[in-house]
Amino acid sequence: MIIRKKFGFEGAHVVRDCSSDRCRHSIHGHSYIVEIFFTSDGLDNGGMVMDFGLMKGPIKNFIDSFDHAYSLWDREEEEFKAFIKKQSERWVEMPVSPSAEMYSLMFFFVVDKIISQTVFNNGEKQVRLHSVRVHETASGYAESFAEDLDYWHFTLNDIIFSEKVVSEWKDPKMYDKLKRGDLFINPKVELKYLQDEQTIN
Repeated sequence: MIIRKKFGFEGAHVVRDCSSDRCRHSIHGHSYIVEIFFTSDGLDNGGMVMDFGLMKGPIKNFIDSFDHAYSLWDREEEEFKAFIKKQSERWVEMPVSPSAEMYSLMFFFVVDKIISQTVFNNGEKQVRLHSVRVHETASGYAESFAEDLDYWHFTLNDIIFSEKVVSEWKDPKMYDKLKRGDLFINPKVELKYLQDEQTIN
């Protein structure tokens, strides 16, 4: 079974070296839709792959980092990077070009890390990230899967958030915890209708 959670953000970028003249030379923006797909080996005590409410923490905070922010490729000229960081409070410096394809790949990388460091406490059965789909326009999207990471190598340290972005997270230390490998512990559920030894297959 696969479940899907949809997020959205308004973001700006320049996509250098792409075919479209306007896209590669000028700052422009999109209304992005991000779809995150999860799968598992069964259902939890509530009959779910994963409660959608559990995605309101680090996952939502990470995606929201790009809302009303400039996505800055770290290969940009230093003068341009300095200008963006001076004139915009909200920016994210990325190790990849901010195309829909690279967004989906980078989002997959980070969300997968979050899930791998999450302790589930309601009988979840090996929750896994299936794919991440990023819509840049109404007619087009890019979708990344785990095997796509085989072709790109970057780390959590390669993604840098402005102070303003960090200050607006629910937990400003969230990303530091992720980089350290700290666990994100979901709340335990006191079962009323199921016995502890019962499971949903």
